[in-house]
Amino acid sequence: MSPGPAIVLVAPDHPDEMRAGLARYVHEYDVRVTGSCHAALATTHEIVQAGGTVAMVVSESRLPDAEVLHCFAKLREKVPTARRVVAAHWERFLDDAPDLRSAMARGEFDAYLLMPRGTRDEEFHHAITEILSDWGSTVPDPEVVSVKIISPVRDALTLSIRDFLDRMGMPNRIWEPDSDAGRHVLERWEGEPVFPLVFGGNGLVTHATSVRDVARSVYGAPTEIDVDRVVDVAIVGGGPAGLAAAVYAASEGLSAIILEAEAIGGQAGTSSMIRNYLGFPRGISGMRLAQRARNQALRFGARFFTGQVVEQMRVGPPGQPHVLCTESGEVRARAVVISSGVAYRKLRVESLDALTGAGVHYGAAMSAAREMEGQDVYVVGGGNSAGQAAVHLARFARSVTIVVRRDDLAATMSSYLIAEIELNRRITVRPSARVVDGGGEARLEWLELEDVHTSARERVDAGGLFLLLGAEPHGDWIPPEVVRDDSGFVVTGRDVPKHHWRDGLPPENLATSVPGVYAAGDVRSGSMKRVASASGEGASVVPLVHAYLAAGERAG
Repeated sequence: MSPGPAIVLVAPDHPDEMRAGLARYVHEYDVRVTGSCHAALATTHEIVQAGGTVAMVVSESRLPDAEVLHCFAKLREKVPTARRVVAAHWERFLDDAPDLRSAMARGEFDAYLLMPRGTRDEEFHHAITEILSDWGSTVPDPEVVSVKIISPVRDALTLSIRDFLDRMGMPNRIWEPDSDAGRHVLERWEGEPVFPLVFGGNGLVTHATSVRDVARSVYGAPTEIDVDRVVDVAIVGGGPAGLAAAVYAASEGLSAIILEAEAIGGQAGTSSMIRNYLGFPRGISGMRLAQRARNQALRFGARFFTGQVVEQMRVGPPGQPHVLCTESGEVRARAVVISSGVAYRKLRVESLDALTGAGVHYGAAMSAAREMEGQDVYVVGGGNSAGQAAVHLARFARSVTIVVRRDDLAATMSSYLIAEIELNRRITVRPSARVVDGGGEARLEWLELEDVHTSARERVDAGGLFLLLGAEPHGDWIPPEVVRDDSGFVVTGRDVPKHHWRDGLPPENLATSVPGVYAAGDVRSGSMKRVASASGEGASVVPLVHAYLAAGERAG
């Protein structure tokens, strides 16, 4: 049996303490102990040359032959996907903290921990296992697989299915039909082989013609809901706002269902690492944040239905429920929370839109990032989502270029991300530019960039293009009775036109022009378009729903 992924320890002064502190990992990881930066680099080179991989480097805060940050930078060049941890000895922890913590904020390493003081320092191990878990979700082929995808090609549909499963927190892998795994799945399939085939933990083999087919095979359809039952609140959209609304509604005794067209988490679910979300000092991926919130809501009794597109909403007359219509059935609810979020704007370059899924991707496309090894990749967009995507892509791609129309990133991106980008040698920023053309035989091979000031154009080689171009609301299903602004975002509170007010009073802050219908998150006009603010709005909408339902009961 070949050794597992490696954990390289750099422990010049306290090797015995470091080795003992990580002894529990030797059964599943190839733990190597070194005494200097030079030795760690040599060991890492040896592992990579032998076909292995390094999951994590854990170093003391002081090394004999290099500053620890310089050593991490060198190691990052050899293994960009490896996580980097400083485990300082307790005699040096406070003295070294100021400089190292500021470097951690810039993204130079992943965690600053106190070296274990004993064999059961669970606070230390909680941090280590979280970081290893995050590493495991980014490797091209995870060792633990819950869903198998069988396909002879990695086309747009196959990669979209993999991206959906990644965002749902389901470890997956793609196999060729003539592989052992492929033959095993084909034995369970009746009839002529058609691809892609998806084999999940439920033992069913599904021929997926869309991502929604996979979602339904895993989570079912709204027809499973007793349509004679009226729920207290139906939440349309499972991003941060919808998830927060689900947690608080269900925890306060309301019957709540969540209808999500794609993967739980929305756009936030595609973020590789959110570092400024309250309560997660080491950061958390959008997928993990979404899945934890989903599990929290499930524990309180909320019900989720993914792969379900709401096609229409019929506003109920006074005292009657509103009706949400999907192709799988109707859901009736006393109150509705619109948290359907936004979609990335299209580039509207015909030659590139034709290559969507074949090197051109809207959003971060976590699984597609794994396909970018050795490629020159371009990210279009200047917001936090674009910055997070660039940092994640740099773990795989040879180079990442952020293309932005502004003169710099300062006006649209958080400073911690800008600092991390500046320190990453694989990432460059191309300001005052836009993508105007591109093409390739079967997939993306080149792009044409234009200077927005001079109109000068340049053709560049490109293996991937990731477009994070701002927001267009998901609102085609919203009825005309719910007022929206000129851009299609739902209007709430005092922004609702006065002729929709009742008794001279505006709707509540997150209430729309229709009683019992609320909006939260990115789809709401005037929202901040941040994960934390969306979560806050989702939580804040629940007391308004409670008050509305209570008023209806009193009137009844």
